[in-house]
Amino acid sequence: MSVTRLKPVDAVVIGVGWTGAIAARELTRAGLSVVGLERGPLRTPGEDFVLPGIRDELRYAIRQELFQDSSVETVTMRHARGEAALPMRRFGAFTPGTGTGGAGSHWNGMHWRYLPYDLNPRRHITQRYGKGAIPADMTIGDFGIEWDEIEPYYDRFEKLCGVSGKAGNIGGRVIAGGNPFEGARTSEFPNPPLVRTAAGDIFAAASEKLGYKPFPLPASNSSRAYTNPEGATLGACAFCGHCERFGCEVNAKASPNTTLFPALLADQRFSLRTNSYVRDLVFDRHAKRVTAVRYVDTRSGEVFEQEAGLVILGGYVFTNTLLMLTSGIGVPYDPATGHGAVGRNYCYQTGAGVQVFFKDGAFNPFMGAGALGTNIDEFNGDNFDHADLGFFGGSTIGVTSGGGRPIQHRPVPPGTPRWGSAWKQATAQWYNRSFGIGASGANYAHRENYLDLDPTYRDALGRPLLRMTYNFRENDQRLAAHSAEQLTRIARAMDATIVSEPALRRGNFHVVPYQSTHNTGGTIMGSDPRGSVVNRHLQSWDAHNLFILGASVFPQNTSYNPTGTVGALAYWATDAIIHQYLKAPGALVAA
Repeated sequence: MSVTRLKPVDAVVIGVGWTGAIAARELTRAGLSVVGLERGPLRTPGEDFVLPGIRDELRYAIRQELFQDSSVETVTMRHARGEAALPMRRFGAFTPGTGTGGAGSHWNGMHWRYLPYDLNPRRHITQRYGKGAIPADMTIGDFGIEWDEIEPYYDRFEKLCGVSGKAGNIGGRVIAGGNPFEGARTSEFPNPPLVRTAAGDIFAAASEKLGYKPFPLPASNSSRAYTNPEGATLGACAFCGHCERFGCEVNAKASPNTTLFPALLADQRFSLRTNSYVRDLVFDRHAKRVTAVRYVDTRSGEVFEQEAGLVILGGYVFTNTLLMLTSGIGVPYDPATGHGAVGRNYCYQTGAGVQVFFKDGAFNPFMGAGALGTNIDEFNGDNFDHADLGFFGGSTIGVTSGGGRPIQHRPVPPGTPRWGSAWKQATAQWYNRSFGIGASGANYAHRENYLDLDPTYRDALGRPLLRMTYNFRENDQRLAAHSAEQLTRIARAMDATIVSEPALRRGNFHVVPYQSTHNTGGTIMGSDPRGSVVNRHLQSWDAHNLFILGASVFPQNTSYNPTGTVGALAYWATDAIIHQYLKAPGALVAA
């Protein structure tokens, strides 16, 4: 097939979601010509996220309108080496996005900062519990950056998104009403917290009875009209209950489409090419640089080669890892020997949940927002003593009122038939008298959880599919069981009529029920090129003009949603590109 070679540009950004949009905006602001390649269509809030169509649960939540097309590209999955992996024909456990904005268009808006501990857990655990505390098969890694270094970039991303919340620590001073465990902040949140629901009131009262300190979940669902530093205006949340899997018709949920695109698309230095499916990177091994990006126009089938001085991978975890493996950049991870880095430390999340029912309840589950929640962090990170627990990591625990949509939200007490008149009666009786308490738990890296190329199955471009070898390990099982104990204690303190048995993510990982779109790892950051793909500035060890953004650089996954850290790291990396790399192109960290 012939390849059309295009005029060189200063930079190519692959994937125009949160990280790609941030990188493109910062690079064009610095005067560079930037091409953004997006495999899906252009999504414009004023045209695509409007009433009444955007509140179609069947179209968006069930038929997955905004998600990656698994008939074109998917992943295969197995639980262990030696098993045959099979393709995920329909995304279930997680839902990668497609189109401009990526998963940032259909996320819930939970906008967390990681705990200072989360940035360097291996160092912390070793110092607190001893050099032999971490099991040999747990490949926990450190991000290699400190809290004071990344905090300004967290602050900048929060101001971009107009995050609603309450600070718990400003400049080292703990503030009542916020999260007392968070790292020291530069300033208060841009917007006050969202209103607390009746479910949040009950959870907060029970938590305080047990001696805990509840706080509002940081939300990229704006509590009031807000204009961000890019000049984009967000509306106040209408609590329609259609955040996750949907776009926002009032522009209250921050997304790349609402916060960055108005300024980015107006910049003549930026060129957006949609329906452009990147096939591979042209890698000059001798020069240690990527010279061009090859992509297919999915409308015409034409193949183009875009030369650039700088290449930014801003795709999802699977996209970034697949492109590195198929382009031959870096050494693929081998779990048998522990050598190599590309595909290493794939992580997901653990968790547990309890449903509570009140015979005299008066809740309105249909009204909600993706990040309308109340949480506690006493059992998160290393905020509690792990010495005799047999696991590391923790969970953030809370109540979130995301919206009780009619198809997917039908809470009924344990023992209720799954269909028939008894089910109908129960679902009518308990719909507005029930809510869930959830624990979102960390998933630490394990030697046997990784990504590589599948030897059997291929995608629509003829490339091998990415193969996921993953299962919940002993650390995950124990963490989830501990979280379930805390959930049950809090639920009992609520004096509910019925408390369900805790639902745990135990046994083998299952790809069918939705759990979270918080996949991480595969192109991890670190200080040693033998065990990481990028350095602390997210620059490839093997190609100095290649930078990788997104959750694929996380050495493991914490309890929190990754978006806040994804955005902060995107600003951190582009700052290094602009103020260091462009002045002296080459390795920013000695290998």
